[in-house]
Amino acid sequence: MAFLFRPAEKIDPRFAEGDGRIDVACALYPDAPKPWLDLSRTAAPWPYPAPDIAADEFARGMDRDAIAALGALAANFYRVPPSVEIVPLPGADAGLRLLPWLFRSPKRVAFLAPASAGIRAAWEAAGHSTSEVPSLDSIGKGDILVVDNPGHADGRIAAHAELAAALPALKRRDGLLVIDETLADADDTASMLPCVARLDSTVVLRSANTLHGAGGIPLGFAITSHPVAERFRAALGPNAVSAQAVAFGRAALADAGFAGEQRARLADMGGKLEAALAQAGLRIVGGTALFRLASTDMPHSLFDRLARAGILTRPFPKLDALRFSLPKDEADLARLQAALA
Repeated sequence: MAFLFRPAEKIDPRFAEGDGRIDVACALYPDAPKPWLDLSRTAAPWPYPAPDIAADEFARGMDRDAIAALGALAANFYRVPPSVEIVPLPGADAGLRLLPWLFRSPKRVAFLAPASAGIRAAWEAAGHSTSEVPSLDSIGKGDILVVDNPGHADGRIAAHAELAAALPALKRRDGLLVIDETLADADDTASMLPCVARLDSTVVLRSANTLHGAGGIPLGFAITSHPVAERFRAALGPNAVSAQAVAFGRAALADAGFAGEQRARLADMGGKLEAALAQAGLRIVGGTALFRLASTDMPHSLFDRLARAGILTRPFPKLDALRFSLPKDEADLARLQAALA
């Protein structure tokens, strides 16, 4: 396709800082067709139907029995061992960003590459030193190891045995293994929770939003046997999650039928997306049930072309690749195919 405009020479760094930067896209591409097609997020494009909330539930304080019921449903859904604690969070991302502030002394924090720039910045803001390591056997003198599993950028899976092998060195330093499993709901074979009896030196973060397509109702869980569970509770207080999030979580996590149907939808549309990207000459270099990571020789030009067509993707400059989440229907898929042609 011949360019009828001069493509951008680089991608605005704000797009690489996080998902869903439609605000930035609208400012930089005011003439792009509306509505924007946001393919930058790591969430299913078919939202779970949020239950109605009675008016009086907005007025009164949080129902502790409802919170306990939510925790029990999460334990069942995520197959959490009975001896492990579950702390509801106002989103898994919020938990990941709060965690650095729950340590009294500076820590050496290693991130398995490619690391999330935003989460790494949160640890640095809290006074910790950070580094990025290429493998789980190269954490050096790190006190804390942070692993997103599956990987948010490329979908890479860290094997349970490799994660377990990293624990002895961390335990000797009274350290902690932090596993971000926010993308594991779509393919829970990645989760280590069914494989352990306790999590004494590990905290696992899960999200109720990705599989259920409900980014507007942040709800996550910190799952651990470590004392950091009580620190989370003390920092967040008794009203950590909203009544709307509790009602959504109790309905969604109890609905096994929806979860199965959603995984089937993801598999079907994921195959169609991958075929469309390959047909356009892109190289599939990673992915999960929720997205595909595609490499190209000129990712900045492709990002720019798609943005001018009103399609937002998630760039990863270090990987020379763009991440594409799943279109919600055939019309959105056709729109992407037309922009790629």
